[in-house]
Amino acid sequence: MVTDGAAEEAGLLVGDYVLAVNGTDVTSVPHSEAADLARQGPDLLTMVIGSDISRSPNTPRPACRGYLHKRTQSSLIKGWRRRWFVLRHDCCLYYYKHKRDEGKSQALSKMKLEGAEVEADSSLGKPFVFKCSPVSAGRVYYFCATSNQEMKRWLEAMSQAVQPLPQNHVWVDVTRHNSSLPPLAVKTPECLGLLHQLDRTKDVWMQNYCILKDGCLYLYASIRSTNALGGIYLHGYSVKEQPMGSKRSTIELRPPSEEFKTFHLCAENPTENKRWILALRATISKWVPLHRAIQDYMSKPPEETRM
Repeated sequence: MVTDGAAEEAGLLVGDYVLAVNGTDVTSVPHSEAADLARQGPDLLTMVIGSDISRSPNTPRPACRGYLHKRTQSSLIKGWRRRWFVLRHDCCLYYYKHKRDEGKSQALSKMKLEGAEVEADSSLGKPFVFKCSPVSAGRVYYFCATSNQEMKRWLEAMSQAVQPLPQNHVWVDVTRHNSSLPPLAVKTPECLGLLHQLDRTKDVWMQNYCILKDGCLYLYASIRSTNALGGIYLHGYSVKEQPMGSKRSTIELRPPSEEFKTFHLCAENPTENKRWILALRATISKWVPLHRAIQDYMSKPPEETRM
């Protein structure tokens, strides 16, 4: 996909694939024929886009990001250089020359933090300095924050990446399996029907046929679809009725932290909205957020946790 092109401006991402062009299914036709359909159509091009549910709409944003000064170990130039650092959920720390480079150009470098040693350091006689010793790097990296609070923020985030919490992927495997099914093949859904989702430009509502099942909202192009376009993992989300623009009543899905996206949905009428709100709240309440489950487990007396 061309950077800064029409596709990127419209919100398409790498990995998206075209399902229909101006109402015509193109999943089984060559790329050249799909391109001809697009050129021969009206001035307003309408496409249905799909994506793997593994790149779900609420994929978390970076765990920590911001400017830090990094100590250079070059034999020619010694000192501190200001760089834009991004700690992602893959437990890797990336850095760029400037903030504007993130997402537009390749990182200058990255370091895997799993198993690394991270701690504050006062050996250099400079305040707010901390160091990181990655397992595979064979060297020590020194960073300098702008304040003690900023240093603690980075130390906390990096310490979590050093020892990532084990996750149970059974639920994720089940949702991926469900996403490969037609909507009516998903067993015992908790709610189903048409919903409109507000796109990222906040001026267009996209209609999807939706299935709610076990804390995941699956999005389909239509009731006749063979698989889901994507899904929203709802663990930890809150649900409320929210007025917005021309839509008198919308459903707001607010995430547990700023790492995730907020979604706005709207059913066909207020009665349907209330039905969806009740179903969404019910399915979310069945799931305890991971951090709370771990806290509950760790706070139990030893005799309660023995097998």
